[in-house]
Amino acid sequence: MKKISMKLLVLILASAIVLAGCNSSTTGNNDEVVIGVTQIVEHPSLDAAFDGFKKALEDNGYKDGENVKYDVQIAQGEQSNSVSIANNFVADKVDLIFANSTPSAQTALQATKEEGVIPVLFTSVTDPVGAGLIEAFDKPGANITGTSDNHPESISNTIEFMINELNVKKIGVLYNAGEQNSIVQVEAVEEVAKNNGAEIVTASVSTSAEVKQAAESLIGRVDAIYVPTDNTVVSAFQTVVTVANEQKLPLFAGELDSMEQGAVAASGFSYYDLGYQTGLMAVQILKGEKKPSDIPAAYPESFKLVINKAAAEAQGVELKDSWKDIAEIFEGN
Repeated sequence: MKKISMKLLVLILASAIVLAGCNSSTTGNNDEVVIGVTQIVEHPSLDAAFDGFKKALEDNGYKDGENVKYDVQIAQGEQSNSVSIANNFVADKVDLIFANSTPSAQTALQATKEEGVIPVLFTSVTDPVGAGLIEAFDKPGANITGTSDNHPESISNTIEFMINELNVKKIGVLYNAGEQNSIVQVEAVEEVAKNNGAEIVTASVSTSAEVKQAAESLIGRVDAIYVPTDNTVVSAFQTVVTVANEQKLPLFAGELDSMEQGAVAASGFSYYDLGYQTGLMAVQILKGEKKPSDIPAAYPESFKLVINKAAAEAQGVELKDSWKDIAEIFEGN
């Protein structure tokens, strides 16, 4: 009897070890969702969008370090780096790619086209159709959808404010001609300016190191400067603020985060909220409720005109009482 009992004990222990091993694999890495995050550069707007994205997932049960892992890769403004990042995510078979910017989304889509299984969610993209990311907002494509940072009225709202309230006749526009999203915005600025009796003067850069010189090239040629949601220029936005302050040249931005850094005003939205909006799409995909093709791409849900009082004073802009009726004014720093 003792021998039989001992054999039974050994079998029980062995079974327990096997079951424990199986249990650890199902509750450990096998249950962990891996999200590849590709971002062209680091700057406040893109960072805020990623924070919002993570918060949306967290609010829906995906806790960083528990059941979701973020593999964050920054391309440092280099397209070649963005290509490598996307290819590595495909090789690693991540569960989803969060592409934060137009160039990041383009390389992610290209890398996943052949296998077509990994979902790609983009945000901070100005013209997803023009950039070749989606066919149409209501029919995004097989494995991709996301949010655009180009509210249909945000550019016209800012440019018309510059022209009508500050009597601006010549608008300097700083942008990277290599960014598709920037080209679209410059064309929109030009159209609005023309329709309101003004004109634009462009200064193009290819790297963030060229931004200060490009801003200085506009001195004496324009009445104000406008910076669209251009990744290259925004990553060096403080250099533009320095030039604007020194020259008393009103500076306007294409989004609120840059405005808070020292622009007089911007008509925009919260990139955090935009990222959160994208995160909710990701939740539907990760839970198997919908495929990317079932989720229409979307614009920001709302926008507003915001004026930075401190920046206005630094750049020689006198605030009007009437602006309180059309904009949100904050003290700034």
